[in-house]
Amino acid sequence: AWELFHRCTLGEAEVYLRDRAAKGFTVIQAVVLAECDGLNDPGHAGATPLLNNDPTTPNEAYFAHVDAIVKLANSLGLVIGMLPTWGDKWNNVWKNNSEIFTPENARIYGKFLGNRYKDADLIWIMGGDRPVETDSQQATLQQMVLGLHEGDGGVHMHTFHPNGGKGSSDYWEWDTNWIDFHMWQTGHGRNKDNYNCIAADYARTPAKPVLDAEPGYEDHPAGFNLDNGYLDDYDCRKSAYWSVFAGACGHTYGCHPIWQMWLPGRLAHSWCRNTWHDALHLPGSTQMQYVKKLLLSRPYFTRIPDQSLLVGEVGEQTKHLQATRDSEGTYAFIYSPGPLDFTVDLEKLSGETLNAWWYNPRTGLVQEAGTLSRSGQYKFSTPKVGPDWILVLDDASKGYGRPGV
Repeated sequence: AWELFHRCTLGEAEVYLRDRAAKGFTVIQAVVLAECDGLNDPGHAGATPLLNNDPTTPNEAYFAHVDAIVKLANSLGLVIGMLPTWGDKWNNVWKNNSEIFTPENARIYGKFLGNRYKDADLIWIMGGDRPVETDSQQATLQQMVLGLHEGDGGVHMHTFHPNGGKGSSDYWEWDTNWIDFHMWQTGHGRNKDNYNCIAADYARTPAKPVLDAEPGYEDHPAGFNLDNGYLDDYDCRKSAYWSVFAGACGHTYGCHPIWQMWLPGRLAHSWCRNTWHDALHLPGSTQMQYVKKLLLSRPYFTRIPDQSLLVGEVGEQTKHLQATRDSEGTYAFIYSPGPLDFTVDLEKLSGETLNAWWYNPRTGLVQEAGTLSRSGQYKFSTPKVGPDWILVLDDASKGYGRPGV
């Protein structure tokens, strides 16, 4: 919800936040100095964020509005993934004359933010959809991080939101001490192989968590091209299951009208076709809770990606299968994006008898698929009503019960 602070009244923010809390979301990404003319348009905050666009002179009226939204989100059990600024404020690569930061004023601004929100439930997210192209830009971001740390005493986690098709590790050393977990923006194409991006970072040492922080948004033109149609809930589900089964520590759901909080009378970025009020109820946002429920219905911290569960080719695009299992083999999940036949190596699992289930990612409902003897290889065929399904295999002796419950 990039424009949450800038374009929403407190009442509108409450509508959005209560909806997301009810659907099981945990972190809301929002930007303090927003992209949509966030320096000069007071929006529904009723004030611009900085006096004379100077990062060292924040406008109290604007930040009181931000305070209220952060407090509301926290009261609902939501953590704010707070971007101090969108990337155009430190890299004017898109030539919109919004660059205002230097290393010197970035540290002052960072310290102000860190101190102001030191007691809030939040994660600091640096970056904001722009590449780090110069030493000066890198120094600006590093100084902002130092300022945040000075202000909040280092109590919050930090990460970096990169530009499209990039990971934070493309701009920062993997073991950079202020990056607690890494992010990818795999972007808004259809069938993007985000599983390869996640798998590559998962395999790095030392181990650090990673997630896809900006996959294709629901209701976004696929590849920014209207000829490709709009991304839908199926596209969102593919991105989610592909990435978390490949080793991601979580996942971001995005929606095109909602990031920009679009309403009639506002500039519609990239062919936005629905108001954010209508988009609030698109099916993809409801279906993300089923990802969470499935993952948390089995031991979470012992789960590992493992494509060797699959015998033969794992496929590409709408035929790409993604597998994950418990490190002790007590359960396995396999995501199939379409009606497919595939073979599983049951010897990767534990127990003499396995319970099999089909988990519906559109509804969270479960179909029993029988009881198997754990021996050799077994061929499965997804239910014909789809398109996508998750095969769940359990060591029957563990008594896990129905997946997703």
